[in-house]
Amino acid sequence: MNITEFKKHLRLHPTATLRFQLPDGGLIPTHAHITEVARVDKTFVDCGGTVRKLSACVLQTWVADDVDHRFAPSKLADVMDKAAGILGDEDLPVEIEHEDFLISQFPISGALTEDGTLVFTLTSKHADCLAREVCLPDVTACTPGASSCC
Repeated sequence: MNITEFKKHLRLHPTATLRFQLPDGGLIPTHAHITEVARVDKTFVDCGGTVRKLSACVLQTWVADDVDHRFAPSKLADVMDKAAGILGDEDLPVEIEHEDFLISQFPISGALTEDGTLVFTLTSKHADCLAREVCLPDVTACTPGASSCC
């Protein structure tokens, strides 16, 4: 989900209870506070030698002992508006950074509302080879037993 879509959901449900559902079905506690709205840029060289760039809007959660604390969708939308100058592109994907023993980042894959609660569903990130054509042999061209087989 990109910034535009995310803010649209926040503005459609300004007073809803805000929740984030983890990929395993668990929920980040209701009293979690969004401590950062950031633009994160990553420039890297993949294993095939290609320079690549990735950018995302990362929202960091913080869970404290204050269980009465709530962060309304309207407040998050306002904070994101204030961050527009650093976020820049409204098409940036939005990810949630959450600590539960380890700090992990989860892309937002969808949203639903039910009984006054706005739930953003999170998905997992996975590593992948970005230069398969260089790093992995073309096994589809191989014939078992052939001398030219990879």
